[in-house]
Amino acid sequence: MELKGKTAIITGSGRGIGRSLALEFARQGANVICCARRENEVKETVEILKKTGGKGVAVKTDVAKKEQVEEMIALAIKEFGRIDVLFNNAASFSAIGGLWEVEPEAWWQDITVNLLGSMLCCHAVLPYMMKNNDGIIINMNGGGAVYPLPGGSGYGSSKAALMRLTDGLATELKMAGSSVLVFGMGPGFVKTETTEIQLNTSQGKKWLPSSQEAIDQRLDRSPDDCAKATVKLIRVACPQLSGRIFDVDTDFSEITKRAEEIQEEDLFVMRLKK
Repeated sequence: MELKGKTAIITGSGRGIGRSLALEFARQGANVICCARRENEVKETVEILKKTGGKGVAVKTDVAKKEQVEEMIALAIKEFGRIDVLFNNAASFSAIGGLWEVEPEAWWQDITVNLLGSMLCCHAVLPYMMKNNDGIIINMNGGGAVYPLPGGSGYGSSKAALMRLTDGLATELKMAGSSVLVFGMGPGFVKTETTEIQLNTSQGKKWLPSSQEAIDQRLDRSPDDCAKATVKLIRVACPQLSGRIFDVDTDFSEITKRAEEIQEEDLFVMRLKK
């Protein structure tokens, strides 16, 4: 899929990776629905993309609120008449510490935003996409999805569940005979407001020293890396790759050549080692 003339919804697009996704999608010619809880930030994102000729609408949305998500989807259709891409980027990482140390409410908030929020956005957009038998959903992967994340069990659990939701939903859509595709995308370690907390608080330094190590070793990535990789993913998206998890370092030209093999060998997915 080429993004020119298409409409994309990007959650959590007021700053960081979400803003980079919105700006890159707009540069590619997409109409962009920018949504987040902080209205001033998504409005700023839209102002920036409009200055370069992009088209976008800012919508204050808490993705964990079903009514707000449904209103956002309805607005997207009203404004642009279509929805072609949903990128579930909005995330929370507020519970840092051993499980016995963190506040249960903060731990559950991470699950609620990252997992329930993504599910609600999928739930609201799928009837439209399935009716048109077309569309792409991308769920943001994150640290802790595949490997343990000591000190971030809520965030890690939510991302692991979201990646299982990704391949589970892809399988459901295939069973339903739908052409809607679903993918996971990993951004690498990116300095954001969330990771600044990991770098600058006592709990973050204690439990997540890998964040500072990534900075010291210059392993951190630009938000733009994820945005550009996502555009490449959208361009090569096909049924054989649906349900797979990719990242900023994926060579999508090679992935295209291996699409049949990837499907047959069940690669780029979360599975138990035997």
